[in-house]
Amino acid sequence: MTLPVLDAEEQRVLGCLLEKQITVPDSYPLSLNGLRTACNQTSSREPVVDWDEPTVESIARRLRERDLVRVVWADKGRRILKYHQLLTELIELPSDQLALVTVLLLRGPQAPGELRTRAERLHAFLDRETVERCLREMASRGLAAEIPRRAGDRDNRWTHLLADTTPPPVHVIEVLAPDERDTEVLATYGEVAADYADALVDELGTLPFERWLLSEVASQADGPVVEVGCGPGHVTAFLAAQGADASGLDVSPAMVDQARRRFPEGSYDVGDLRQLMRPVNATGWSAVLAWYSLIHTAPSELAEVVAGLARPLAAGGRLVLATQTGGGTRRVTEWFGHEVGLTFFRHDRDAVLAAVRAAGLTDVRWFHRGPIASQGETTERLYVLASAG
Repeated sequence: MTLPVLDAEEQRVLGCLLEKQITVPDSYPLSLNGLRTACNQTSSREPVVDWDEPTVESIARRLRERDLVRVVWADKGRRILKYHQLLTELIELPSDQLALVTVLLLRGPQAPGELRTRAERLHAFLDRETVERCLREMASRGLAAEIPRRAGDRDNRWTHLLADTTPPPVHVIEVLAPDERDTEVLATYGEVAADYADALVDELGTLPFERWLLSEVASQADGPVVEVGCGPGHVTAFLAAQGADASGLDVSPAMVDQARRRFPEGSYDVGDLRQLMRPVNATGWSAVLAWYSLIHTAPSELAEVVAGLARPLAAGGRLVLATQTGGGTRRVTEWFGHEVGLTFFRHDRDAVLAAVRAAGLTDVRWFHRGPIASQGETTERLYVLASAG
């Protein structure tokens, strides 16, 4: 049996069609708007996305060209085009295997216990052992595979085999020693500070998801909030405008100077996020934000840095991380029109979540979005919120 190879976007669209065909048969096939709504659900989806209709239509067109989706006219009501999945015509899938494939497409690798709970609306498995038997039957057909457990997990996870499992090529570059890296960071941001601030200080105006996320953090903060690595201060200023008692901290004196000039009513100081202390006027921070502040932190340092950011949180306080994701390292020698030398790290999602959990944080929520081409973005983004006990 030859399986289709799906990218992450195609997996989401096809998984949604499979799910809705079972759970809302009266509304199936799905209109473009219905398919978009299904893709953007905030429950039963990992990662959470926010796609517009042209994006969904483009993905569905790719699937149609590969005979994995059919476009049909609605047979009742308004005459509109609707989308119908063809995977079950290509592959014979009994109801139990169909349920597991659907959940794996929508939420990625999972343990048998998770799959049993999450597939309940699609197929009622008697127990965990029943799920495992089904998974092994799928493995014998080449539909699924067991993958090793991660650090801190109790069980191995399973994944579907409808995606390209070939690891991307690794681009190896020399990683500087911490002292040398710190010197580069200070020199680079000192050089580009004004141009960096000009380019990014108004960026939140074009980022509705980020505004929503920051507004939620501000509304739930009942004490002082700090943004570490605040750069030109615009995120700290946004939090303050939402009512938070927010201050900013950055290792670069030039960036702190930009923040103070552009937001003179705010509080900005020079400081290293790796040495974050408790606030002077409270027992701990209500929220600590590292908003794209870990992009120069090497993967080997990640767990220690995250633990240090979590340590001064008040009980119930929240750690908020935003970073480029996908893994890999990028070395730049020109930035904002200046000759520089600087290394950027795109952190692996699982490594970030493992570091957060290893720091003792709970109620972990995360969001993953693709690059916004119109904003000049080329990398995927990861946002994590977690609470201190």
